[in-house]
Amino acid sequence: MKEESDSPLSSSVDALEIRRLIDALADPSIDNRHRAVLALGRCGSPAVPPLIDALATAPDADRRWYLAISLGKVGKPAMMPVLAAMAANRDREFRRYAASALGEMGEMAVESLIGAMATDDRELRGFLSKALCRIGKPAIEPLTRRLSDGDEIIRSCATLTLWQMGEAGLPAMIEMVKEEKS
Repeated sequence: MKEESDSPLSSSVDALEIRRLIDALADPSIDNRHRAVLALGRCGSPAVPPLIDALATAPDADRRWYLAISLGKVGKPAMMPVLAAMAANRDREFRRYAASALGEMGEMAVESLIGAMATDDRELRGFLSKALCRIGKPAIEPLTRRLSDGDEIIRSCATLTLWQMGEAGLPAMIEMVKEEKS
């Protein structure tokens, strides 16, 4: 997981190198694919638009997976562009793997994911919820805080996401209900 694009590679990497690394995600060698994922993560911001474009046109689930993990490794610089792309691109497979990328970013993505749930797009909210479930424990407390949010959609999404988290999310919901009754 990467928080910033302060890598020395991010300022010196060119579009051809990024394209070469994206192409390497289809290499028959798993070691080469893993090296490409890590290198793309170190590329930072310059890799984000080509990775999102490649994810939108990826020919198979394997390629989508490696593209999503690469976006997740870029971290924070990829977060808002991925969220914007998910809102614009209604393709379910694209959204599924973009949500995986956001989930891969971990705790740093939690507040942005919750905030993005304030949309009328139910399907998008579902994918954002899946990303939060993938993040797991670091998302529980921020979701619990949103159980009393002024926005009805956010409240509902927080409740459903905690519910989907099962054993991890339910205790927080139960505790909140107990506190409200006291």
